[in-house]
Amino acid sequence: MDDIPPYPPIDPTTFDLIVIGTGLPESIIAAAASTASKSVLHLDPNPFYGSHFSSLPLADLPSFLSSHSTSPSPPRSPSSDDPNDFYLLEFATRPLYSSIDISTFSPNLLDQHSRKFNLDVAGPRGNLWSVPDSRAAIFKDKSLGLVEKNKLMRFFKLVQGHLAGEQDVKISEEDLQSPFVDFLNKMGLPPKIKSFILYAIAMADYDQEDAGVCRDLLKTKDGIDQLALYNASIGRFQNASGVFLYPIYGQGELSQAFCRRAAVKGCLYVLRMPVTALLVDKDTGCYKGVRLDSGQDIFSQKLILDPTFMVTLPLGSSPPLPLKEKLPFFSLKDDKGKIARGICITKTSLKPDISNFLVVYPPRSLFPEQVTSIRLLQIASNLAVCLPGVFVLYISALCNDDDQGKKLIHAVMNTLLTVPLDSESNAAVQSETADFGSAVQDETSESSSGCPSDSGEEKPTLLWSALYSQELTLGQVDFICSTPMPDGKLNYNDLMDTTFKEIYPEEEFFPETSLENPEGDGDASPET
Repeated sequence: MDDIPPYPPIDPTTFDLIVIGTGLPESIIAAAASTASKSVLHLDPNPFYGSHFSSLPLADLPSFLSSHSTSPSPPRSPSSDDPNDFYLLEFATRPLYSSIDISTFSPNLLDQHSRKFNLDVAGPRGNLWSVPDSRAAIFKDKSLGLVEKNKLMRFFKLVQGHLAGEQDVKISEEDLQSPFVDFLNKMGLPPKIKSFILYAIAMADYDQEDAGVCRDLLKTKDGIDQLALYNASIGRFQNASGVFLYPIYGQGELSQAFCRRAAVKGCLYVLRMPVTALLVDKDTGCYKGVRLDSGQDIFSQKLILDPTFMVTLPLGSSPPLPLKEKLPFFSLKDDKGKIARGICITKTSLKPDISNFLVVYPPRSLFPEQVTSIRLLQIASNLAVCLPGVFVLYISALCNDDDQGKKLIHAVMNTLLTVPLDSESNAAVQSETADFGSAVQDETSESSSGCPSDSGEEKPTLLWSALYSQELTLGQVDFICSTPMPDGKLNYNDLMDTTFKEIYPEEEFFPETSLENPEGDGDASPET
């Protein structure tokens, strides 16, 4: 029994594509490549699917965040002491989470039922004011005056006519290329309605009226496209009245669904399999394969990397010229910022009559220095993510650094929740945003969000929370590709088919199949 290797050998040893990590982007690519008849090996060092898009039990989330928050060890020089014609470039892991703060205020309740929670690592992907997003909702909304309702109705009618191709109401090309906020001002919409449209429907991240802080100015064309998507999503399913759908058991199920799809098409899966090094041809400097923790070498034409991994050379090393020319392709691009995330568990809903809903705090709505939108998604037990009678809140906001991120998350928590003061750190959290109190009460009258305490409702009490900052990394495409980290958006548009089309431009991304002529294995392709 002693001579049995810790990992069984993988056979075959050559594939068209090796994918490391089972996050959603990697799982989609694996499924699409398998559908295109590519041989795929899908590896993950974790014992579960999903990676940074996973849904984890309550007890497992802190250890996952901590394991990805340490700085990588310095890489060793590329080794050429190999019987084959390869250099070995060791993989390093990069810290993707920081400023992790876990607080428990009801340990007995949560410890006993930890496995009944499915908490999304990536956060949301869904008196508080409702957004009037349809003709019926506009007429029923009591917070809008008659003049405001008429202006909003005229605006929606113009947009619908433009999307329908009516020439007499078509928006000019000049207006389409102008900032969306300027177009809304041109339409004479008041601040409250502009806030609804920009941040609760078009989902703008930054303050669109302050060019000095806005990193992503929304054009009218893109804003109209967002309105069209929003309108097409309302009432699409009879039992879902809003525009968002949320996976039962958490969004980690999406990665698993695409992995199952890939497995049906012949993809080989191996979990708990660390990958230690990159195999590089000594003569050409080209990628050849990877070395597994078991010592086995696996070869492929292309490689997809989870954003956790990076390949760098140590300072002072002098690689051969062919390898030096290829190194830029092996290193991940710089981060594009951070996103602050908070996960809170409460025993009562923020709104007594609603279980699952999305809250958006527009820029400047909580305190004057808030330059980004803050989104909060409340999920209940009917989506199998928590105990009955318990609610999970996901809070997220783009930020420049850890301190700014925590300030944004704490402002929302102190506005909506009662945070128990049983430690000095919690007292500091309360006092940090205490000076925002008056601003919160006054500013929210011009936003699409409000505070339960404004209407005399008692704030929900916080039972547990996890606050952390996540790096926003860019993907990279070549014969070695790295996938991006979860972003701050509520959809998956930036994760879908771009990478696949660039690595396999000749292949169709999930070709549609008719029900009359199903594929041989009886598995229908998802709609694109």
